[in-house]
Amino acid sequence: MSVRVKICGVTSVGDALLAAESGADLIGLNFYPLSPRCVSLATAHAIRAALPEQVCCVGVFVNTDRAQIADLCAQLRLHAVQFHGEETNTDVQNWPCLTIKALRIPDDGPLPDWQQFPVDYLLLDTHKPGRYGGTGERFSWERLTDLSGGCRSRLILAGGLTPENVTEAARIVRPWAVDVASGVESAPGRKDPDKVRAFIANAKTT
Repeated sequence: MSVRVKICGVTSVGDALLAAESGADLIGLNFYPLSPRCVSLATAHAIRAALPEQVCCVGVFVNTDRAQIADLCAQLRLHAVQFHGEETNTDVQNWPCLTIKALRIPDDGPLPDWQQFPVDYLLLDTHKPGRYGGTGERFSWERLTDLSGGCRSRLILAGGLTPENVTEAARIVRPWAVDVASGVESAPGRKDPDKVRAFIANAKTT
């Protein structure tokens, strides 16, 4: 099966439908207030109502109170919750949906111990001090070439992916899914239709 594609930082119904109609498997709704891609509750409801049921809707949170996440998870019927901050193992356990933990990969130094995170999927993003993703910068994919197949089946690759490099990235890493936000935008939070279509098509050629 070809790699799945997650279009993240979706901020409008139009962009959500564009992603779905272009073949995206997952979309991400960002609830981090400091992000230019943060969506209001009203917009999130509108996007969720418009999405085809086969497209997985992921809520993205950064160090958010558990009760707030649970409330949004229930209201929006989220398929998955993505933790993108310094959440502990306790924070990411016992949710009624799929769970994703984002890990920021440095250019050098040891890789994380993948087995210590009790989640369904691990999202690998580029380490940038003081930033919680959305940097548009890639890390060295070659650092992941020795991972076991069992580990790869849990990986979502992010960080600096574009329509031009996603085929190579997916070939090198062989992740379960690839994730993009800024790499398919015309401006922060605004998806470029041509880039979205090209990214999904190029990812799924692998």
